[in-house]
Amino acid sequence: MKLSVIELIKLGQQYVNFWPEKAELAQYFSDYRAVQSARFVCRYFPALALFTFIMQLYFASGYFTGAGSINSAMSALPQALVYGLFLLSIPVQTLVILGVKADKFLPPSLASWYRAGLEKAKEQGSQNKLTDLTVSKPRYIDLAQLLQLTF
Repeated sequence: MKLSVIELIKLGQQYVNFWPEKAELAQYFSDYRAVQSARFVCRYFPALALFTFIMQLYFASGYFTGAGSINSAMSALPQALVYGLFLLSIPVQTLVILGVKADKFLPPSLASWYRAGLEKAKEQGSQNKLTDLTVSKPRYIDLAQLLQLTF
Protein backbone atom coordinates (compact mmCIF):
# COMPACT_ATOMS: atom_id res chain seq x y z
CA MET A 1 0.00 0.00 0.00
CA LYS A 2 1.32 3.43 -0.90
CA LEU A 3 1.24 5.76 2.10
CA SER A 4 2.35 9.35 2.43
CA VAL A 5 5.04 10.30 4.93
CA ILE A 6 2.45 11.74 7.33
CA GLU A 7 0.44 8.51 7.18
CA LEU A 8 3.62 6.50 7.80
CA ILE A 9 4.44 8.62 10.86
CA LYS A 10 0.90 8.12 12.22
CA LEU A 11 1.06 4.39 11.53
CA GLY A 12 4.45 4.20 13.24
CA GLN A 13 3.04 6.01 16.28
CA GLN A 14 0.10 3.58 16.38
CA TYR A 15 2.52 0.65 16.13
CA VAL A 16 4.55 1.98 19.05
CA ASN A 17 1.40 2.53 21.10
CA PHE A 18 -0.09 -0.90 20.33
CA TRP A 19 3.03 -2.89 21.15
CA PRO A 20 2.83 -4.14 24.77
CA GLU A 21 5.61 -3.29 27.22
CA LYS A 22 6.28 -6.85 28.30
CA ALA A 23 9.95 -7.80 28.52
CA GLU A 24 9.22 -11.48 27.82
CA LEU A 25 8.26 -10.55 24.24
CA ALA A 26 11.89 -9.68 23.51
CA GLN A 27 12.84 -13.33 23.24
CA TYR A 28 10.14 -14.00 20.63
CA PHE A 29 9.99 -10.81 18.57
CA SER A 30 12.86 -8.69 17.31
CA ASP A 31 10.48 -5.76 16.94
CA TYR A 32 10.26 -5.44 20.72
CA ARG A 33 13.72 -3.85 20.91
CA ALA A 34 12.97 -1.56 17.98
CA VAL A 35 9.76 -0.37 19.61
CA GLN A 36 11.48 0.16 22.96
CA SER A 37 14.21 2.16 21.23
CA ALA A 38 11.61 4.23 19.40
CA ARG A 39 9.81 4.95 22.66
CA PHE A 40 13.08 6.12 24.20
CA VAL A 41 13.96 8.29 21.22
CA CYS A 42 10.50 9.87 20.98
CA ARG A 43 10.45 10.57 24.71
CA TYR A 44 13.91 12.05 25.26
CA PHE A 45 15.34 13.35 21.99
CA PRO A 46 13.20 16.51 21.71
CA ALA A 47 14.53 17.61 25.11
CA LEU A 48 18.05 16.60 24.07
CA ALA A 49 17.70 18.69 20.91
CA LEU A 50 16.65 21.74 22.92
CA PHE A 51 19.47 21.18 25.43
CA THR A 52 22.02 20.83 22.62
CA PHE A 53 20.75 23.98 20.92
CA ILE A 54 20.97 26.03 24.12
CA MET A 55 24.39 24.66 25.09
CA GLN A 56 25.81 25.37 21.63
CA LEU A 57 24.75 28.99 21.92
CA TYR A 58 25.87 29.25 25.54
CA PHE A 59 29.38 27.91 24.97
CA ALA A 60 29.82 29.82 21.70
CA SER A 61 28.81 33.07 23.37
CA GLY A 62 31.58 32.82 25.95
CA TYR A 63 29.35 33.87 28.87
CA PHE A 64 30.61 31.01 31.01
CA THR A 65 34.11 32.53 30.98
CA GLY A 66 32.82 36.03 31.67
CA ALA A 67 33.84 37.49 28.31
CA GLY A 68 30.73 36.73 26.31
CA SER A 69 28.91 38.64 23.66
CA ILE A 70 25.67 38.25 21.81
CA ASN A 71 27.52 38.50 18.49
CA SER A 72 29.46 35.32 19.29
CA ALA A 73 26.22 33.52 20.08
CA MET A 74 24.62 34.75 16.86
CA SER A 75 27.56 33.50 14.81
CA ALA A 76 27.03 30.02 16.30
CA LEU A 77 23.30 30.06 15.61
CA PRO A 78 23.43 28.20 12.25
CA GLN A 79 25.53 25.41 13.72
CA ALA A 80 23.27 25.14 16.77
CA LEU A 81 20.20 24.99 14.52
CA VAL A 82 21.71 22.19 12.45
CA TYR A 83 22.48 20.10 15.53
CA GLY A 84 19.06 20.77 17.03
CA LEU A 85 17.16 19.98 13.85
CA PHE A 86 19.18 16.82 13.33
CA LEU A 87 18.33 15.58 16.81
CA LEU A 88 14.67 16.54 16.28
CA SER A 89 14.56 14.56 13.04
CA ILE A 90 15.61 11.28 14.68
CA PRO A 91 12.21 10.60 16.33
CA VAL A 92 10.50 11.32 13.02
CA GLN A 93 12.87 8.92 11.26
CA THR A 94 12.14 6.16 13.77
CA LEU A 95 8.40 6.61 13.37
CA VAL A 96 8.69 6.47 9.58
CA ILE A 97 10.76 3.29 9.76
CA LEU A 98 8.31 1.69 12.17
CA GLY A 99 5.41 2.83 9.99
CA VAL A 100 6.95 1.05 7.01
CA LYS A 101 7.48 -2.06 9.16
CA ALA A 102 3.90 -1.92 10.52
CA ASP A 103 2.49 -1.83 6.99
CA LYS A 104 4.37 -4.97 5.85
CA PHE A 105 2.62 -8.30 5.67
CA LEU A 106 3.64 -10.97 8.16
CA PRO A 107 5.80 -13.82 6.83
CA PRO A 108 3.89 -17.11 6.40
CA SER A 109 5.19 -18.71 9.59
CA LEU A 110 4.33 -15.67 11.71
CA ALA A 111 0.98 -15.28 9.92
CA SER A 112 -0.01 -18.82 10.88
CA TRP A 113 1.06 -18.10 14.47
CA TYR A 114 -1.04 -14.93 14.33
CA ARG A 115 -4.12 -16.82 13.13
CA ALA A 116 -3.67 -19.48 15.82
CA GLY A 117 -3.31 -16.79 18.48
CA LEU A 118 -6.40 -15.02 17.16
CA GLU A 119 -8.46 -18.21 17.36
CA LYS A 120 -7.18 -18.91 20.86
CA ALA A 121 -8.07 -15.39 21.98
CA LYS A 122 -11.55 -15.74 20.48
CA GLU A 123 -12.06 -18.95 22.42
CA GLN A 124 -11.15 -17.19 25.65
CA GLY A 125 -14.02 -14.77 25.22
CA SER A 126 -12.64 -11.46 23.93
CA GLN A 127 -14.76 -11.69 20.79
CA ASN A 128 -15.94 -8.08 20.74
CA LYS A 129 -12.42 -6.64 20.70
CA LEU A 130 -11.12 -9.05 18.07
CA THR A 131 -13.70 -8.57 15.33
CA ASP A 132 -11.61 -5.98 13.51
CA LEU A 133 -8.49 -8.17 13.65
CA THR A 134 -9.82 -10.88 11.37
CA VAL A 135 -7.86 -10.26 8.18
CA SER A 136 -6.80 -12.56 5.36
CA LYS A 137 -3.28 -11.14 5.09
CA PRO A 138 -2.21 -9.87 8.51
CA ARG A 139 0.32 -7.07 8.85
CA TYR A 140 2.71 -6.28 11.68
CA ILE A 141 0.30 -3.68 13.08
CA ASP A 142 -2.34 -6.42 13.38
CA LEU A 143 0.17 -8.54 15.30
CA ALA A 144 0.84 -5.65 17.66
CA GLN A 145 -2.90 -5.21 18.25
CA LEU A 146 -3.32 -8.92 18.97
CA LEU A 147 -0.40 -8.85 21.40
CA GLN A 148 -1.84 -5.79 23.11
CA LEU A 149 -5.19 -7.51 23.59
CA THR A 150 -3.74 -10.81 24.78
CA PHE A 151 -0.97 -9.51 27.02
